[in-house]
Amino acid sequence: MAIMALVIGSTGCNSTPEEKAKNSGQEIWFEEYLHDYGQIEVDSDGTWSFTFKNLGEEAIVINRVRSTCGCTIPEWPREPIEPGASGKITVKYNTATAGTFLKSVMVYSTASNSPEKLQIKGKVVPKATEEE
Repeated sequence: MAIMALVIGSTGCNSTPEEKAKNSGQEIWFEEYLHDYGQIEVDSDGTWSFTFKNLGEEAIVINRVRSTCGCTIPEWPREPIEPGASGKITVKYNTATAGTFLKSVMVYSTASNSPEKLQIKGKVVPKATEEE
């Protein structure tokens, strides 16, 4: 009896995050929900792509993606995402101003676990000056 519990317990621990999401009923699953840029310089490229997968049994349509401010511009696929297929939601953060940021992007889709919240965070720092 104890051996069976050990076998059952160990198989559950080896599940990937994707398998756990599917088992919990998620239809749209993101590889990460929070991206940390760390420190990035002013006017650097603030673009990041969140990769997702359709874990459901029907095509998913992403209806809209909304950011919490105009400083974060999202792009997303407009065509249906078939079961098992992957896609990307790309966000571009405006790095023109120095400071710490934490921004959210809400993804609205036909998936049962809609909406999903994605976040980006980091600190925009002044450009390093070259010392002679």
